[in-house]
Amino acid sequence: MSGNQESGCLTFYVNGKKVTERDVDPETMLLPYLRKRMRLTGAKYGCGGGGCGACTVMLSRYQVHSRTVVHCAVNACLLPVCQLHGAAVTTVEGIGSTKTKLHPVQERIAKAHGSQCGFCTPGMVMSMYTLLRNKPQPTMEDITEALAGNLCRCTGYRPILDGYKTFCESSNCCQNSGAKSCSNGNSISENNSNCCQQIGKANGNEVTDDLENGHLKLFSTDNLLPLDPTQDLIFPPELIRMTESGLQATQTFRGERITWVSPISLDEVVDLKSRHPEAPIVIGNTNIGLDIKFKGILHPFIISPTRVPDLFVVKNTPQGVSVGAGCSMSVVRAALEDLVRTLPLDQTEVHRALLQQLGNLAGQQIRNVATLGGNIVSAYPNSDLNPVLAAGNCRLTVVSKGGRREIPMNKDFFVGFGKTLLNPDEIAVSVFIPVSRKGEFVRAFRQAPRKENALATVNAGMRVRFRDGSSVVDELSIFYGGVGPCTVGASKTCQQIIGRPWGEEALTAAYPVLLEEIPLPPSAPGGKVAFRRALTLNFLFKFFLQMQQKLAEMGIIAEDLRQDMRSSLEALPNDFLPSYQEFQDVLEGQPGQDPVGRPMMHRSALSQATGEAVYCDDMPKTEGELFLSLVTSTKAHAKILNIDVGAALALPGVVDVITARDIPGKKFRMFCGMNEELLAEKEVTCVGQMVCAVVADTKPHAKRGAAAVKITYEDQPELVFTVEEAIEKKSFFEPLREIERGNVSEGFKMADHIHEGEIRIGGQEHFYMETQSMLVIPVGEEGEMNVYLSTQHPTMAQDAIAETLDIPSNRVTCHIKRIGGAFGGKVTKTTILACITAVAAWKTERSVRLVLERGEDMLITGARHPVLGQYKIGYMKDGRITAADVKYYANAGNTADESPLIVAKILLHFDNAYNIPNMRGRSAACKTNLPSNTAFRGFGVPQCMLVTESIINDVALKLGRPAEEIRELNMYRGPSLTHYKMPFDPENMLRCWEECKRRSSIQRRRGDIAQFNQHNRFKKRGLALVPIKYGIGFDIAFLNQAAALVHIFQDGSVLVNHGGTEMGQGIHTKMQQVASRELRIPTSLIHISETNTHMVPNTCPSAASFGTDANGMAVKDACETLYKRLEPIRKRNPEGPWQSWIKAAFLEKISLSATGYYKGHDLYMDWEKQEGQPYAYFTYGVCCCEVELDCLTGDYRTIRTDVVFDIGRSINPSIDIGQIEGAFTQGVGLYTMEELKFSPSGVLYTRGPGQYKIPAVCDVPLQFNIYLLPGTQNPHAIYSSKGIGEPALFLGSSVFFALKEAVAAARSDAGLSGPFEFHSPATPERACLACASHLTQMVPISKPGSFQPWAIETP
Repeated sequence: MSGNQESGCLTFYVNGKKVTERDVDPETMLLPYLRKRMRLTGAKYGCGGGGCGACTVMLSRYQVHSRTVVHCAVNACLLPVCQLHGAAVTTVEGIGSTKTKLHPVQERIAKAHGSQCGFCTPGMVMSMYTLLRNKPQPTMEDITEALAGNLCRCTGYRPILDGYKTFCESSNCCQNSGAKSCSNGNSISENNSNCCQQIGKANGNEVTDDLENGHLKLFSTDNLLPLDPTQDLIFPPELIRMTESGLQATQTFRGERITWVSPISLDEVVDLKSRHPEAPIVIGNTNIGLDIKFKGILHPFIISPTRVPDLFVVKNTPQGVSVGAGCSMSVVRAALEDLVRTLPLDQTEVHRALLQQLGNLAGQQIRNVATLGGNIVSAYPNSDLNPVLAAGNCRLTVVSKGGRREIPMNKDFFVGFGKTLLNPDEIAVSVFIPVSRKGEFVRAFRQAPRKENALATVNAGMRVRFRDGSSVVDELSIFYGGVGPCTVGASKTCQQIIGRPWGEEALTAAYPVLLEEIPLPPSAPGGKVAFRRALTLNFLFKFFLQMQQKLAEMGIIAEDLRQDMRSSLEALPNDFLPSYQEFQDVLEGQPGQDPVGRPMMHRSALSQATGEAVYCDDMPKTEGELFLSLVTSTKAHAKILNIDVGAALALPGVVDVITARDIPGKKFRMFCGMNEELLAEKEVTCVGQMVCAVVADTKPHAKRGAAAVKITYEDQPELVFTVEEAIEKKSFFEPLREIERGNVSEGFKMADHIHEGEIRIGGQEHFYMETQSMLVIPVGEEGEMNVYLSTQHPTMAQDAIAETLDIPSNRVTCHIKRIGGAFGGKVTKTTILACITAVAAWKTERSVRLVLERGEDMLITGARHPVLGQYKIGYMKDGRITAADVKYYANAGNTADESPLIVAKILLHFDNAYNIPNMRGRSAACKTNLPSNTAFRGFGVPQCMLVTESIINDVALKLGRPAEEIRELNMYRGPSLTHYKMPFDPENMLRCWEECKRRSSIQRRRGDIAQFNQHNRFKKRGLALVPIKYGIGFDIAFLNQAAALVHIFQDGSVLVNHGGTEMGQGIHTKMQQVASRELRIPTSLIHISETNTHMVPNTCPSAASFGTDANGMAVKDACETLYKRLEPIRKRNPEGPWQSWIKAAFLEKISLSATGYYKGHDLYMDWEKQEGQPYAYFTYGVCCCEVELDCLTGDYRTIRTDVVFDIGRSINPSIDIGQIEGAFTQGVGLYTMEELKFSPSGVLYTRGPGQYKIPAVCDVPLQFNIYLLPGTQNPHAIYSSKGIGEPALFLGSSVFFALKEAVAAARSDAGLSGPFEFHSPATPERACLACASHLTQMVPISKPGSFQPWAIETP
């Protein structure tokens, strides 16, 4: 094929199968192509923006110049199909399956219990698989880097890392991981007692060999499948021949809206750009793809020069290296690493600074496709590379019809948001990175909301050159990102320092100039103004210290850097230590076949790891199926004057628009006695409220149709966004709750001290990996509907759909195979969404599918309630608290949802572990014009207990004592009554407390931390020990019941049906274990297919950590019935086998099907009498966390976490420990990093992983130990177990309080003491500013009320 011909033909391979496509729409991404066109549903849709890694696949290409095949992990959601010519794609289905042979990567994540809900698992598998294809024996650093672009909301990551570290050459010791020091900061040498392997021996039973060698393990590394490269698919020889032939043609693809041209020469690119100057250049699609998808920006013409060799050349010269603008970040990184290895150290200053930023820039999947030129030309204000490139005197070569020119990347290069000096018709060709000169030093700085895979809040590149043999500054360049519309230079600040000796005097003179030169207004987009300004100073200070140290090392200045300053130049600890999970063995004499109490792999783990597990949106498209897209309000409070659907109906593919008028039955749902409209008809009360829905033949057509609906509003006054505004306007959902124990007034009178305070706790997005998904299929007879959906409460959805359609419930069947995470967020809003989808299916008489985009999901479905806690406490000199008066105000949003129940539960738990004799709690659900908040794991408890523990912490700060002493002094002891008069025995709580203190060696570590803090000025450590007493069960009695249906088939196989839904918590696995014990058969004979409202009707929600308790008893009841029926046959033939008993029973007409039922506990709460028994029992736990904080950036690392939990006798230790770890990690997110931000007009800013950060692999504690309390019983639940899904989330607050202690140490150095404001989440912004360093105090603070902030201060 000659080069001047045009072709719209693609040839590529998927899992070894050749694919030929013509005329692909440029808007078709690989992910929907794989899922819908090829029916390869292993890759999942998690966010659509490359931020979660659920869609990860491996892309392989043959490189002619090196004659090698390059494998890289990529996000299928961002990769256009029209870029795949000559590539081989490997998905999770292509590496192994349960039907053929598993790949070791699939096997090990499953066997290590690293798959819970499983939605993220295929992405994890493919990231790890790609790493192994490139590096069969990786280090732990390689593994954590490979997984940095993959998010998991269930596991806490520890089991994933444990499973995959088995691929390392040695995973036993820090000495074999390439670490130079353990995470405790101790250096490593041979026979060094500071090594992680010696710590247990050195510190008296803290971690012993028995834990590693003698105790039971959650999974065995014996008999794991070996890594066998012969199992891997070979790169197709046809593609090698095709690439080596050099026969290429320009490719043109024309879609409905976009024309995409893929040229093959630079001249052709120049010609196209001259004719289409506004056309973007797209190679990685990590920028333009997001604009098209999420911002609605349409580019009718796109130029994609992925096959133009000139853009990918890396050329070394003595003066520096020229890197092609089309090179991916991964290629740039590899080239720079090679130069750092080969060039003299003093020539690689810019190279090393760039490498530092590249290591944290996005995830591996993005770095593999995002280009250097794209990063520069897009000119994003928080680009990590641009400040370094500018400071490092780098130059950009561009070309156009007018010729070629080289542009210095100096202060004049970036001219505004997304704008540079480039003319519209110019194309970036290459970037020249010079070698460093003698006396020249370059450093890079960065602070981001998450340590990895997050856009920087502020970054900087700084370069200095000293005069020969002196400390006098000859040249200085300082550039910042994140403090303006583009990368900005601080030239005036530089001039203040140039010509002067490098020292305190020059630096002190530069600070005010810098503050004046970079004046970030208080309303600046992105907020965090004081923090961002402080970071500009702190980065300069860090640079000063680094150069001071360098000058001392060179012997140019006599004074070495002060010892207490040196640690501020070092990175936070990052080396993992062995983690331990300890649990009790099964009772002596338990049969080996009985699986109860033993670690058992999640029953779907292998199918989840191979991509075979079916989620709602994985179901094949049905004939004539339509897709539904919602139209939501853009106003916080307004009347609806008109809904114009004409333009939408005129668009291609649009079939209908569904409004409230189309609902044949009830137009609302009732929650907590208050109605919530399915679709707004006359008025909207928040941005994101659902108004109508568009159904079309495809998802893109439905979305375009939704965008075309025009709604005319009339704004209403009296907007309420915060709880303070709600309090002022008395805007509450009834009832307001109050409870009191003792006499609070008398308690205050007897106190030695009175203290008042408050704490604000932000909301939290559920961020389940699978967004809200459902498929409604009309059966076509007697109004029957089959509903496949992702919900925790099938019966609620069934009843709601029936009422909405005005048909009996027996016509609606809800099917739930599995849920890709829920955490409380798939109950009420899921029900409403299912009703709307059912109306669309009813009206059109066609199947209708709804799968929310991540941003839609976050906007519509609500979150955890933000809470304002205000308290007044009385306490004695010894720390005993005599009285507490606490008010809780929860921001409920625009509808009641479950908020009244949540504020009630807040009051039932606000005592936590403490027997305060006089206490009063009042709570209110505030009605505001923000999207309605809903249930979230913990149901108000994580918020109320943070207030309680803040009270304890304040008393400790007032008295100057460790917080754990105040906690211990005030704990319940002996047989006790709660403040609602429920009797309980806190013995196991106290056992957890003492065991956690012992396991964590708290006394010794207290001394170590004090010494560390004394010797380090800008690095501080903190430690916190936090308990929890969590009530299990529903205080509404009827919700505690459950039913089951068990069938035995003639071949002896068993089918178990129950009312619980599998959402990663392992309920199906535990029910399998229950049935196995009761029927005395192996689990391999037992199957659980789905949760189905026709098999088990009238189900209660899978919530409140009560699913196993209730459904387990129901399954047990059914199995006992069946086993008893078999008794006559068993007595006649006691040796069996099982299959013969079943055959005989059938022949003797014995029923082999039985229902099981569990009535549940009669729990209640009488709010009039302020007493009751709302819980069946309590689950107890204690957590000790130690953190290290960088006071200059607010970044921290959790060094060690020890958790002791009383969960009775665990039915499945691997699942229960996984629940503890996952909940803890979710709690760390709640209390330290996850922030929901709303604009002053009520618009949610944070609508995806790009803006909203949940914990990632980089946030796992470096040592994460879980101990299940031995020797415990619980007569109130099945097999003496306890509910565990929710309680551990609050223990994430131990990281919050450890951070607060570290901040307090920094404040002490600044001359500050006593309680201080420290709201949740304890983000780097809050931590840094609270440290109150001399630099932070230089930043002027704008007076509240004198400006409109960028975001609302919630709650």
